[in-house]
Amino acid sequence: MFDKVYDVIVVGAGHAGSEAAAAAANMGSSTLLITMNLQNIAQMSCNPAMGGIAKGQIVREIDAMGGYSGIVTDRTAIQFKMLNKSKGPAMWSPRAQSDRMRFAEEWRLLLEQTPNLDFYQEMVSGLLIENGKIKGVKTSLGLEIKSKTVVLTNGTFLNGLIHIGEKQLGGGRAGEKASTGITADLIEVGFEAGRMKTGTPPRVDGRSLDYSKMTVQPGDENPEKFSYSDKTKPLSEQKDCHMTYTSAEVHDLLREGFDRSPMFNGRIKSIGPRYCPSIEDKINRFADKDRHQIFVEPEGWNTVEVYVNGFSTSLPENVQFKALRSVAGFESVKFFRPGYAIEYDYFPPTQLRHTLETKLIDGLYFAGQINGTTGYEEAASQGLMAGINASLKVQGKEPFILNRDEAYIGVLIDDLITKGTEEPYRMFTSRAEYRTLLRQDNADLRLTPKSFDLGLASEKRLKRMQEKEKMSNSFVEFFRETSVKPEEINPILETVNSSPMKQQDKMFKIFSRPNVTLDHMRKVKAVDEYILEHQLDTEVLDQAEIQVKYSGYIQKEKNNADKLNRLEEIKIPENFEYDKLKSLSFEAKEKLKKIKPRTLSQASRISGVSPSDISVLLVYMGR
Repeated sequence: MFDKVYDVIVVGAGHAGSEAAAAAANMGSSTLLITMNLQNIAQMSCNPAMGGIAKGQIVREIDAMGGYSGIVTDRTAIQFKMLNKSKGPAMWSPRAQSDRMRFAEEWRLLLEQTPNLDFYQEMVSGLLIENGKIKGVKTSLGLEIKSKTVVLTNGTFLNGLIHIGEKQLGGGRAGEKASTGITADLIEVGFEAGRMKTGTPPRVDGRSLDYSKMTVQPGDENPEKFSYSDKTKPLSEQKDCHMTYTSAEVHDLLREGFDRSPMFNGRIKSIGPRYCPSIEDKINRFADKDRHQIFVEPEGWNTVEVYVNGFSTSLPENVQFKALRSVAGFESVKFFRPGYAIEYDYFPPTQLRHTLETKLIDGLYFAGQINGTTGYEEAASQGLMAGINASLKVQGKEPFILNRDEAYIGVLIDDLITKGTEEPYRMFTSRAEYRTLLRQDNADLRLTPKSFDLGLASEKRLKRMQEKEKMSNSFVEFFRETSVKPEEINPILETVNSSPMKQQDKMFKIFSRPNVTLDHMRKVKAVDEYILEHQLDTEVLDQAEIQVKYSGYIQKEKNNADKLNRLEEIKIPENFEYDKLKSLSFEAKEKLKKIKPRTLSQASRISGVSPSDISVLLVYMGR
């Protein structure tokens, strides 16, 4: 293997690296996955869960694109919940608790069964770069392994430094050493680097907890699953999570150690995730609150290890222990390990193209926390896209880019390379201007055809998706074409305090009313007969209900997307000379030269580029 020139080398085997390696290998590229420890492939470094608000949509998109995250999550889940069910379907977000050990095992087994994929365990300590092109990697043993492209997915390992109170330990994760050498090589060839931080809570012994003092948090009564494939099934049995609260006493005990917290005494100067703050941050920032939620999450079916979600901290271990023992249900708690903060190198993502290839080095791709993101799902989606594009580059094919109206993955990558990030980037539904189009229920309809064209989705999967689309569209047409009489529908409308009908009307109009659900419509004989006759499953029924009830919003967003996509079609040459446009503002010129947007639409999203600047470009491009 050492004398071979690989098509793709993936450095790091976290969520980004695992998806990158799977995508490249499944597209036919000879791929090598290098990691410092093959036992820790796709390790859940933080909480044992996948999905959540907006993140669940990303996992569904990864699955529709032929990635493995959804399949692995389904096969190793211990609980499933659809979050935000009380809100509109654009906000529904699937989330699953996972068995941490089984999750990593399942990922490794899937990767080992993937053709074209080799593995090697060692630290990559440098990059082989010649004349602005990547040629391979150097390892800590002095080996040089050649490749046509390289995908860096180093997570928190680049010069990683762990903090627990006053103590500092070099490491990329608890019990694992940091990775050195790559940052220096990249800076030497002109990359800009920065530091970020993240944190994790203590892990505790579940046998030492009193669950009777906590609130039970069960899974959904009828759990769904992440993957659209028939390779997985919904859970038939689930494990409960629990919830408890901190208190004023807990906060006082924690404050005693604030002067020893590296995040408060200035020893950690890098920026942490705003939306997943440490317990110290929460107490400091929300001083008016006398309690905060703590979610008690089991780490698997059989282990007693428990993750204390909401208690992320870098305080000294004795302060953590004393304070946690004052939380209801934790009075006799035993630690498996204390919480800690970790600092690591990242590279501002404005240095990348939409393909996640670096602008400076041809054939070099970055994915995951190296780009300033936080979260397994955000990392996995970038790994998938980097693996796809590295493989396409080797094959001499056009790059693959998802637009903002096509996927949350498109929003994520466009945000990163257009706006950059100075704090760990986390995806939210509010970041997507087309979230009614980008729902978790239709990710397969949006992306399976694209995945099939790339060679990732099978023909069987494409046909399954097309059948679902055809059946749901036909059901919607049934509502548009079929009328219902007042005497049949009014008794149903009465039960939901909806205005009665005075004359016969199309069922689509009735079904569109906000408080009328499919369950209500099924009481109309013709509807129930249609469902039984065509054997419509839950996926088809949900899809049809959303298409009917939100048709106005969906059409409005499609129209808005079409308008903006006209700007997306106006390409800007890569080496365009912005300085020659005298009417552009100085700030716009500086930002445009740095970001090098590929389209006028992307240029319009750059902070500091005004509408008048876009008008200048539009006039010039028109010529």
